[in-house]
Amino acid sequence: MATYLDFEKPIEELEKKIEELRNLSETEGISLEDEIKPLEKKLNELRRKIFSSLTPWQKVQLARHPDRPYTLDYINLIFNDWVELHGDRLFADDPAIVSGFATLEGIPFTIVGHQKGRTVEEKIKRNFGMPHPEGYRKALRVMKTGAKFGKPIIAFIDTPGAFPGIGAEERGQAMAIAVNIKEMAVLPVPIIVIVTGEGGSGGALAIGVGDRVYMQENAMYSVISPEGCASILWRDQKFKDKAAESLKITAKDLLKMGVIDGIIPEPPGGAHRDPEGAAKILKETILDTYRELSKIKGDELIIKRIEKFGKMGFFKEG
Repeated sequence: MATYLDFEKPIEELEKKIEELRNLSETEGISLEDEIKPLEKKLNELRRKIFSSLTPWQKVQLARHPDRPYTLDYINLIFNDWVELHGDRLFADDPAIVSGFATLEGIPFTIVGHQKGRTVEEKIKRNFGMPHPEGYRKALRVMKTGAKFGKPIIAFIDTPGAFPGIGAEERGQAMAIAVNIKEMAVLPVPIIVIVTGEGGSGGALAIGVGDRVYMQENAMYSVISPEGCASILWRDQKFKDKAAESLKITAKDLLKMGVIDGIIPEPPGGAHRDPEGAAKILKETILDTYRELSKIKGDELIIKRIEKFGKMGFFKEG
């Protein structure tokens, strides 16, 4: 059953009305296309109107939508011959990150990505998409293995952030993130990063150093969640809307600031309404970007990648 957000309620009402008419048409054996077509046109116009004027907080809600496709969904829809690898060879396997190898139109890729769960059991198993240090170490192990054999890397980002628990800190969470950032910067193969949902702080950046960094149009990428920001600045989470606006976490804001390289469109109503359509657009983006990056030699990729991230931000000396 589809889940509707508050601002999607008008869409829900129209979709249910259209569904009722279709069911009536089937059960009664009569054609109701004359009644359905105007409603479908109205529905498409309503979708365009609502989704063309979303607030930053509404974008956050979409990025977290429970029906939004996750990494394994996109892997199954886009790639072939998926082989998942487990464990960091130091402590354990972390289901909050998936990693392995797959092919796309005959091209072998290394894939890493955050993975959330849908059922209660899956959410607990995946730790709500919040990795431990061993998850990042696993991802790096697989990326370095892929790079050794010349396999380009795809990284799907969708996490509230790295897990902040005591155990994670005891096992070196900060160091694991820092090492990943350092090592990804010097991998001699093309790296394509796509923020598909939540891009939370260092937990996202730990697999987010790429030659090209894209965001789906309804994704978010931020140093802190709007709720966390509101709690710190205003001592009250009810200001989360204001925080989301101030943080500049939407794809449009981040493209304007040069943090990302492009925005990947989503089907009408968001990726959660049409996962296959969203996957098709992602596939085209991956192939086009790979063809571009594959023409650049490994040592030049490294230089350009380091320069790219080195140019971000600015400071003034007093």
